[in-house]
Amino acid sequence: MSSLHKNLSDYNLSNVPSAAGMRIAVVVSEWNTEITEALFTGLRDCLLDLGCSPSDILRKNVPGSFELPLGAQWMAETQEADAVVCLGCVIQGETRHFDFICSSVADGLMNLGIKFSIPFIFGVLTPNTMEQATDRAGGKHGNKGIEAAITAVKMIALRRELKKG
Repeated sequence: MSSLHKNLSDYNLSNVPSAAGMRIAVVVSEWNTEITEALFTGLRDCLLDLGCSPSDILRKNVPGSFELPLGAQWMAETQEADAVVCLGCVIQGETRHFDFICSSVADGLMNLGIKFSIPFIFGVLTPNTMEQATDRAGGKHGNKGIEAAITAVKMIALRRELKKG
């Protein structure tokens, strides 16, 4: 889907389940802090808007995006979370470092979701430039943190629905 002229984070409250009673762990990368803090603000505000209690939003920081999967695993092991959201920003550089980090984080989070049977949400921006990151962290294309919050809430609601039978 092209994001050329779209705010991808627009949502209608009537189309998203309530987050009341949901416990959501959030792991935030300290690298590219101005971006990751904007992502967290979008996520937190969205979760509160959806009825999540502030005390049910559990945040911890890790040094960089590469550390997100291990931080997420520790949150899942210790916080009794319904979902774990990982927020980061890896900007393309002139080396292959970008490819290794992004692929490792995505694979790690996918494997954790399967291992723990709860959603591990990939809220990591992978832009080519800082301008693109800003556009997706509260700028003209919305806020990936909001999208991550909605994904977490929808996945928790789906799991609960399926468990009811």
